[in-house]
Amino acid sequence: MSEVVDGFTTQVPRWQPYVVPVSLETATEEQRAAMQVTPSNKGISTYVLTLAHDPESLAVRSPLFNLIMYGKDGLSLGERELGATAASVVNRCVYCAAVHASRFINYTKRTDVIEAVFADELDAELDEHLQAIFDFSAHLSTTPPEATQADAQDLADVGLSELESLDLVLSAAIFGWANRLMHTLGEPLKD
Repeated sequence: MSEVVDGFTTQVPRWQPYVVPVSLETATEEQRAAMQVTPSNKGISTYVLTLAHDPESLAVRSPLFNLIMYGKDGLSLGERELGATAASVVNRCVYCAAVHASRFINYTKRTDVIEAVFADELDAELDEHLQAIFDFSAHLSTTPPEATQADAQDLADVGLSELESLDLVLSAAIFGWANRLMHTLGEPLKD
């Protein structure tokens, strides 16, 4: 029997949905069309197959996710991934934290940042630029949000433009939603 993963790690666990995912072999044309634009373009995940039960929502979600996380202008991809990681830590979503921490490392080669975040979570001490990004994302991800004007000013003080700050809001916010959706639909397991 598999065990639920409860600690943060860069080893991406297997995500097990509570409902049976859509089967590619029996998917409707609408479901197939909605699954055409997957977030990472690396195949159709169990999560996407689960979301395909509502193809109308999935057809809107995936392009929005892609624009937020992989946009060419504004915040760097690594900084977007740090925002997603911070949101996932706040929301205790070990699956998303593993995925986005791994992507942060892939983009930046900064294993030290993720080691600090996973060891100290919201008390992690990072360099000033990344600290402002991490803190803002974490504060925005709490319920109710704790992000303040001072947090926004910290982003400006470390050199983020308004577009970069908006990208950070979007990346943290979409993970506030995605983490809660993943918790509702399934759980991360280690085999």
